[in-house]
Amino acid sequence: MCAQLINFEIKGDDRGSLIALEKKHNIPFEIKRVYYLFDTKTGIRRGFHAHHALQQIAICVHGSCEFLMDDGYEVEIIKLDNNHTGLMLPPYVWHEMFNFSPDCVLMVLANDFYDESDYIRSYQDFISMVNKNKGNGNYA
Repeated sequence: MCAQLINFEIKGDDRGSLIALEKKHNIPFEIKRVYYLFDTKTGIRRGFHAHHALQQIAICVHGSCEFLMDDGYEVEIIKLDNNHTGLMLPPYVWHEMFNFSPDCVLMVLANDFYDESDYIRSYQDFISMVNKNKGNGNYA
């Protein structure tokens, strides 16, 4: 299984609910960047890449969307449809996001700043890297 879900503890009372995201507690890395996607048009797919080193956690804070997760050996489809579950996006896992609800707000926490050289944007290059390193423990 290439997908790992993290369930966040919901704190709440009669005033409402709260989820705290804390490095090295329920987020397994130091958070250096936060971004979010919203107003994604119907039928649009996003992502289409993997990373060499970047670790991320995706949280659907409103609405829903689905992820295709592919580690070069196994493909999984994961639906995020609540604000208390995060999906780990580790290095060397190809991911695509799709089926965004009209009200979807997808927040992503990242362990590093944006670096274009960390992206693997060609699926064929990704599969070649996975196959080249099969069995040596470098990936997935």
